[in-house]
Amino acid sequence: MSSTNDRHHRSSLQRIARQVMLERGLFPDFSPQAIAELNALPEDIVKLEKSVHDLRNLLWCSIDNDDSNDLDQLTVSVVIPGEAVKVLVAIADVDTFVKKSSAIDQHAQHNTTSVYTAAQIFPMLPEKLSYDLTSLNYEVDRLAIVIEIVITDNGTILSSDIYRAIVRNRAKLTYNSVAAWLDGNGPIPQAIAVVPGLADNIRLQYQVAQKLKALRHMHGALDFETIEARPIFDTDEIKDFEVQKRNSAREIIEDFMIAANGVTARYLEAKKSPSLRRVVRTPKKWEQIVEIARQHNFALPRDADPKALEKFLTAAKAADLLRFPDLSLSIIKLMGAGEYVVEVPGDTSFGHFGLAVKDYAHSTAPNRRYPDLITQRLLKAAISGSPIPYQIDELELLAKHCTYAENVAQKVERQVSKSAAAILLESRIGEKFDAIITGAAEKGTWARLLHPPVEGKLIGHFAGESVGQRVRVQLIHTNVEQGHIDFKKI
Repeated sequence: MSSTNDRHHRSSLQRIARQVMLERGLFPDFSPQAIAELNALPEDIVKLEKSVHDLRNLLWCSIDNDDSNDLDQLTVSVVIPGEAVKVLVAIADVDTFVKKSSAIDQHAQHNTTSVYTAAQIFPMLPEKLSYDLTSLNYEVDRLAIVIEIVITDNGTILSSDIYRAIVRNRAKLTYNSVAAWLDGNGPIPQAIAVVPGLADNIRLQYQVAQKLKALRHMHGALDFETIEARPIFDTDEIKDFEVQKRNSAREIIEDFMIAANGVTARYLEAKKSPSLRRVVRTPKKWEQIVEIARQHNFALPRDADPKALEKFLTAAKAADLLRFPDLSLSIIKLMGAGEYVVEVPGDTSFGHFGLAVKDYAHSTAPNRRYPDLITQRLLKAAISGSPIPYQIDELELLAKHCTYAENVAQKVERQVSKSAAAILLESRIGEKFDAIITGAAEKGTWARLLHPPVEGKLIGHFAGESVGQRVRVQLIHTNVEQGHIDFKKI
């Protein structure tokens, strides 16, 4: 496997990915029962009922990754009199096809998320559903849950509503091409140019998103930026790693989804429905965050304070843009992973520390996140006035399981990504690289190469290394199966 002559990189990684999925207790394949259910699904159940709004005439568009096929959401903006803008977010209606406790639902409930490894995607739902029947694909009619938000000129939410609708995607767009156009670094994407009025609509969406972000930051939202590298394949051979950067188009979707999730949580509360919330209550290791800030000559208060932390992050980014992603990652690790909790109407909300929002329910990706599908079922019951489809103790068990399984899925993705990086470097033993220290602790010191942007362990005993320090390293060892990359400092 680790032979430098092996050019079947993708198939080797796929084997590793399946193995890691199984070792971690996740299902890489759907059961025969799930496949039988899938084959029995009707192709077309989009019907215009009295309770379903017909919004196919609006300028809906999807903005997603270049390779995304599971389109969970569409967005559109509508100017209304009085210096306000109505933003509509359409979320794929997955529940209509995936019934609670069905075999397909049981698979989704077990894995709780689509697992995006460097080798392949293990979708939470079969591709016929997530890529087709429930995906908000270009120029097809689809059932959706629409979250309507009226936003004033200063970014505050004036009013909101949630209802069922039929929608039609008028343009399938990608983050990179839309961002290049918005920022004046590229031409208008052809898919936008051919739809009259869409260019102005997307510009308006961007302006509104910036206002939403500014207001969140005023309330102490944190602005992180981490390096997320994805392997680039040439046919089946890994040629490079590419860093996924935040950009203007990603910010539109990010800010609208945060607003939509907030509206969802408040809607369920108003309807006296329980909800599943994703929260980082307070950072687990605030003292260590305070110490990192002190090393950067910045004083943070003794008690966790999101506004103070945001000031520090802003100052650190301005002072050293190159090292900021690694500092961000250190802070994120010290804050601790978020967790799913059940909120019962009338209880005190913990809120989400990093997003500076008190009400936050995951609702915008039901094709690829199980908590969002649970939320969708709760929403549909609330909209129609039907009985709540889950007991409180059932929701609490699901919340714990979703927290656990989502962390497992992230470990699978990281492990396969490390194996992909080891494949890329296995023929370059002995080469020297510029790198940055990304972790320095008792259990070891890690460094990330400037190019390709992959991380490995520094072998040897030495002291005084600090996160963000530039070093020169030599590659001395790789292990593809384990995803190990070892460097020595030179």
